[in-house]
Order: sequence, then structure tokens, then C-alpha cells
Amino acid sequence: MSLRHYLVSGRVQGVGFRRFVEKQAHHYGLSGVVRNLEDGRVECFAQGSDEGLQEFERAVRRGPMLSAVREVVARPISSKEDLETDWKTGLFSIAVDGEKPWVGEES
Repeated sequence: MSLRHYLVSGRVQGVGFRRFVEKQAHHYGLSGVVRNLEDGRVECFAQGSDEGLQEFERAVRRGPMLSAVREVVARPISSKEDLETDWKTGLFSIAVDGEKPWVGEES
């Protein structure tokens, strides 16, 4: 099982992007969370098989029909311990919007 963090930018809010991500995660058997950020990006954590995560990332880069994904920054995360407590269900869900990413961005 691998865990990945995604920051997605472009036209990804107000277009059904989080629901799309949730459906893709369920399709590929992943657990995790997705939420909007104040700066217009979408943040996502997904955990599952390497193959499932690869297919999931392809879908995220494509996005739903009304979206326009400009960039996806994806990186592996070693553990869930640094994440906020609203992602403890083991399923994939849409979380409350956030001000900034849960995990600090690399410089």
C-alpha cells in the first residue's frame, strides 16, 4: 500500500471535480480524502496499490468534462500521522474546504 498527496490546479472548483475524484478513487479501490483549498486548488490524498494509484492519477490529470486541469503535483507521503483527523475512516471522502494544504509543500 502506497500513500500519495496531490495538489491540482486549473479550473478544478465548481465543476464537479471532487465528486469525480471520489468516484475514481472508489473505482480503483483507494481510500483517502479530497477537498478544495482557498487558493483555487484541490488537494487530495489517496492510498492503495501502486497500479490503482497510477490509474487514479491519470484520471485526475484528465478531470471531469467541465474542468481544465493545468497542473498536478503528486508526491509520495510516508504516513497519515501528519494529516488532520477528519481522514480516519479508511474510505474515500470529500472533506471540508481548507485554507492551506495539510502537508507542507516542497520548495
